[in-house]
Amino acid sequence: MIRELFEEDFSKLNNLLITKEYYLNEIKNNPYAKFLILEENNEMVAYIYYSDIYERAEINQIEVSSFHRNCGKGDLLLKKMIAFVKKDITLEVKETNESAIHLYEKNGFIKKAIRKGYYQGIDGILMERKYKESF
Repeated sequence: MIRELFEEDFSKLNNLLITKEYYLNEIKNNPYAKFLILEENNEMVAYIYYSDIYERAEINQIEVSSFHRNCGKGDLLLKKMIAFVKKDITLEVKETNESAIHLYEKNGFIKKAIRKGYYQGIDGILMERKYKESF
């Protein structure tokens, strides 16, 4: 099941990928912060943290638990987020994170710019996905 994450979830979800403190800090300091989680058997197996900023959304972080990687769960979560926000989406990704880049390109993101040394000396790639209404 994919759904929004709320503070009360921390008492019932096992093996959390994020801490309650991290979640509360992000919600407090980012008025546009949203979290979607992929939950299986009362366990959070993946989450996406994004900012829903007026005319666009920006992905801040995606994480899939190590036991659930490479089986389509990140793709499923990203597709749900894309369908949910219904607007242009941007993100930055390390140029060395080939699996993430592949995931984003597979979901319609294109490389727009390079941010030199953005990640402690490693270049970041700015990617964007334009929203397309389906009729």
